[in-house]
Amino acid sequence: MTLRLLFRYGIVGLLGTALHFAALFVLVEAAKLHPVPASALGFVLVLLVSYALNRRWTFQASASGWKPLAKYTVVSVTGLLLNTGLMYLAVDRLHWHYAVGQCLVVVAVPLSNFLFNYYWTFREKKSGE
Repeated sequence: MTLRLLFRYGIVGLLGTALHFAALFVLVEAAKLHPVPASALGFVLVLLVSYALNRRWTFQASASGWKPLAKYTVVSVTGLLLNTGLMYLAVDRLHWHYAVGQCLVVVAVPLSNFLFNYYWTFREKKSGE
């Protein structure tokens, strides 16, 4: 694992976070959706954008086809469940403002997603494995 890899993952993560917050704000304030499903929809949008950027730019993975996308989706769905659960806890149980709940999500989900993507999704097999 290199600093360059972590830096690139962080840049994609920051872009994804900004996109997630923008989608959340628009869906809650303009479309009048409840914050929990609005956050989930934003997460799905970010999944598609971040897969493309992480595959080509961050991890520079050569594998193509459905397998890496399927793995990335599994990791992201796990993150989505964590995202939705944390938003539910923050908004509906703790009665925090949805932006505070989203900040909690921003801390927990990226770390777990990076580790799974690094060690599983985009891991290039070495000869003999």
